[in-house]
Amino acid sequence: MEESPLSRRRLLWGAAGAASTALAVAGLSQLMGPGGKGAEAAPAVPVRKAGGAAGSTAVRRRDSSVDYAPAVWVEACESNYMSSDRPEEYPIDYVVIHLTTDFLPRMLRMFQDPSEGVSAHYVISSTGTRIAQCVRERDVAWHAGNVWYNQRSIGIEHEGWVDQPVYSDGMYEASAVLTATICAKYDVPVDRDHILGHVEVPEALHEDPGPVWEWDKYMKLVQSARRRIKT
Repeated sequence: MEESPLSRRRLLWGAAGAASTALAVAGLSQLMGPGGKGAEAAPAVPVRKAGGAAGSTAVRRRDSSVDYAPAVWVEACESNYMSSDRPEEYPIDYVVIHLTTDFLPRMLRMFQDPSEGVSAHYVISSTGTRIAQCVRERDVAWHAGNVWYNQRSIGIEHEGWVDQPVYSDGMYEASAVLTATICAKYDVPVDRDHILGHVEVPEALHEDPGPVWEWDKYMKLVQSARRRIKT
């Protein structure tokens, strides 16, 4: 049987460093392996200086600590999400499951490209061993293709393709614990009315997570993880 492209291209991640938005660049470089071998340098993230013009590449001073402890902070461009104050401004009622349909570093670079207009809160590697947080949970990521659902959901991307059964047990388990943690934090019911595939979002134009995503397996893992989390 032909070896999966994901098994040929193991993605190495680095640990989170100082609490600074410099991790938006440094974190992505670490994903590509020691010394950034095999990858071009991560792009600078355009931000706005205080009192300055848009498009400046100055580092924004803000707290970059993650909302989910196992994650590495790799910030999306501020043009690709909406600052908010959830759940006060909008309730968080859903978790939306996505597939990247690309290798993880390319997806993260897309989130850092101000021309893309897309982001997600979290991205999980094919092995489930590493998680990137790209948008704070309080902010609105542009992931679901529906403004109302974007405002009321957390989006989780998974490295994979809709027509290739490459999802490891590690990915399912890591994702389930993350989803269960989100559900516990925001009192989201652990059921298929509130944990959705991208394809199930009204007006969505995507098919992910696709027919090979094992929903029964995934929901059992989320339910089990949720029972272990104290509220």
